[in-house]
Amino acid sequence: MRNAQRYSFIPIDVALGEASFRPYLPLTLIYQQSSAIASGLLDTGASVNVLPYPVGVELGYVWEQQTTVL
Repeated sequence: MRNAQRYSFIPIDVALGEASFRPYLPLTLIYQQSSAIASGLLDTGASVNVLPYPVGVELGYVWEQQTTVL
């Protein structure tokens, strides 16, 4: 596979041991004149991605104006 990249698995709950490890991708999100640094869970089988409310607020989204229904 060309251009393959590896991402570290980060423990979410150390009490669970290896079962808590999740692959996270570091992201910089940009919307208009704002940016936010976040981490996204890598899920290659996902058909929907969700932006956490606080990250949207940091970027300047007005949630009441969003029209997409999940």
